[in-house]
Amino acid sequence: METDDILSTDRLSSDIKEEAIRPALFKDYIGQADVKENIKVFVEAAKMRDESLDHVLLYGPPGLGKTTLAYIIANELGTNIKTASGPSIEKAGDLAAILSSLEPGDVLFIDEIHRMPSYIEEILYPAMEDFTLDIIIGGEGNSRNIKINLPPFTLVGATTRAGDLTSPLRDRFGIIAKLQYYTDEELFAIIKRTAKVLNVEIEDDAAKELASRSRGTPRIANRLLKRVRDFSLVMGDGVITVDLTKMALLKLKVDDMGLDETDYNLLKTIALKFNGGPVGIESLASMIGEEVSTLEDVCEPFLLQRGLLKRTPRGRMLTDLGYQHLNINRQGTIFDFNNDNDNKE
Repeated sequence: METDDILSTDRLSSDIKEEAIRPALFKDYIGQADVKENIKVFVEAAKMRDESLDHVLLYGPPGLGKTTLAYIIANELGTNIKTASGPSIEKAGDLAAILSSLEPGDVLFIDEIHRMPSYIEEILYPAMEDFTLDIIIGGEGNSRNIKINLPPFTLVGATTRAGDLTSPLRDRFGIIAKLQYYTDEELFAIIKRTAKVLNVEIEDDAAKELASRSRGTPRIANRLLKRVRDFSLVMGDGVITVDLTKMALLKLKVDDMGLDETDYNLLKTIALKFNGGPVGIESLASMIGEEVSTLEDVCEPFLLQRGLLKRTPRGRMLTDLGYQHLNINRQGTIFDFNNDNDNKE
């Protein structure tokens, strides 16, 4: 069991069957109401004009449903979807192979598009604007430029770091949408739907408990549901109750706000080692033995959103709410704090 990564928003091996619980149509997609309704209008308009949908950029923290939306767009358009990730497209030939395999109206989904090499971006520009592919083939002294006409297609790009996209690439997307963290009510509905798909019986109070600890992220909610389901099968009668849910989450070291050991290490380090901050992200990552990208992409967005942490020009600082959640006073003295996070309940 990947307990250390249970709250990671990255895809884990345990998420391999995620497609089985992924909604296929807008009507089944819970949350992101404004984004969903707008894109639904754009899709319907494109179908009425019998044209390909404008290119779509989806951005926001990981685990909020960007990939799911890309698949729904393809399904609603009645077309196929081809997928790739920015880091995997290393050569012009890689992109050419993907683009030349597209049929008219297809959707090309590129995840982590901000990590695509700049020279690949330049090849993508005419493909997005004019549906043409200009590439140079051959070696030095024997190279030539070839131009390939492409069928109209829709590029759906997903990124957790919209600010890392170059302006020329970002400007070529006709539809740009930001995904927000989910409310507990939306996560409750997602958990109930997933439980039904997985044929798992879960009490409403248990689903609410899971929702409140899922960091506003459907991917985490579904992952926690699967792990609590395991406890219910081995230590119960297969029905997920609220008491069993609390026990399982305690063993998984997920507190009542959804924080795990990495979050606590980050917050405690700022409080006790750096007197509440400010502290640079590199120093913080080195001190707790985590990658900078892990702190920036996984921990920080949620801690900032919950008001436990704040960014300043000089570095990260712990807020009053952060001290309160840790049960630490501003002089750095711990009182009544359980290192096992045993009970904030």
